[in-house]
Amino acid sequence: MARTVGMILCGGFGKRLKPLTDKIPKPLIEIKKGYTILDKQLFDFKSADINKVYLLTGFLSEKIEERYGNEYKGLKIEYVKEDEPLGTLNAIRLGMEAIDDDKQCVIRNGDVVADLNLKKMVRLGEKSNYPLLIFIIKMRSPYGIVEISGDKITDFKEKPLLDYYINAGVYFAKEPIDFGDFETGDIEKTVFPMMAKENKLGFYKEDGLFWMAIDTSKELEEIRKEYKNRTDKPWGYEKILINTEKYLTKELFIKEDYRTSFHYHKKKDETMYIIKGSGYIQFEDKKEYFSKNDTIRIKPKTPHSIVAMENTLLQEVSTPHPKDTIRIKDFYERW
Repeated sequence: MARTVGMILCGGFGKRLKPLTDKIPKPLIEIKKGYTILDKQLFDFKSADINKVYLLTGFLSEKIEERYGNEYKGLKIEYVKEDEPLGTLNAIRLGMEAIDDDKQCVIRNGDVVADLNLKKMVRLGEKSNYPLLIFIIKMRSPYGIVEISGDKITDFKEKPLLDYYINAGVYFAKEPIDFGDFETGDIEKTVFPMMAKENKLGFYKEDGLFWMAIDTSKELEEIRKEYKNRTDKPWGYEKILINTEKYLTKELFIKEDYRTSFHYHKKKDETMYIIKGSGYIQFEDKKEYFSKNDTIRIKPKTPHSIVAMENTLLQEVSTPHPKDTIRIKDFYERW
C-alpha cells in the first residue's frame, strides 16, 4: 500500500474577504477563537492517519510558516511556495513534483470546511479503477424555492438541496496527475474536463454532511455560527444545543468506522436518540446495536463507547454535567 500524504492549496488572495485578508491569508482566518480554517483541515488529516502535509503557499506564505513551522501537533509540514500566482494547476503541479512517485495524496482547497471521512475516501480510492477521485456534494440552492401547481403557489422551501452535484474541493490521487499540455490556469477548468473525457475521473460522495467553502463575509459569519458551540473530535464533532440548570442537550456526529473514547460519567445520566445512521454501544461485557429512531439510556458509572457502522447523527439529552467524563481508553491522539 502506498503512503498517503496531504496537500492543501493555501496561496490564494482571498479578495472577497478583504480587508480581513490584507494581513492574513484566508486559511488562517479563525472560525472560532484560536481555531483557523487550516487548523480544521490539518486536524482532519491527522484524524485520518495522514501524518505529512504539503502546504501549497503563495500570498503571505510567511504567516502560515510562522504558525505551523515544520511540525504541528505531530504532523510533519512541508511548504511548496509559488512565487508567481499561476492558478491551482501550477500550484498542484509543484506539489506533485515535491512528493515521491510512490506516494498517493489527498488534495484540499484551503477554504473548505467539511466533515467528510477522508480515511474512507482514501480506502475507496485505492480500490477504484480511476487515478483521481473528486469529492462531490449535492448543491444547495442559494435562494428559497417556490413550488407551484397550475396557477397557484403550493409551498415554499428554504434553500433546499438540488438534484445536482458540485465539486466540493477535495481530491484523492493514487498516482501522479497527468497535466497534459496545460501549464497554468485552474485545474478544475483544464485538466479535470480532459480527464473526464478520457474516463479517468471518478467521484466520492457522502450525502448529508456539513460542508462550506468560505469565500465571502456572509459564509464566514455562517461558519462561525456553526462553530459557536461546536468542538471537532477525531471521530466527528459534538455541539452543545441547550445547556440549562436542569438538562444538557448535545448533537454528536460520528463518522463511519470511528468511535468515541471508552469512558463513563460519575453523575451524568444520558439518553441518546439516533437521528440517522447505525452502530452499537460497546459496554464492558456486551454490545447494544442501534439504528435510526432508536433511544438508548446510559446510566451513571457505566463504561461505554459509541461505535458508528455508518455515518451517525444523534442527540444526547442528559443531566447538566457537561464536563463529567472519565476516559478509560482513547483510540486517537487528542490535540
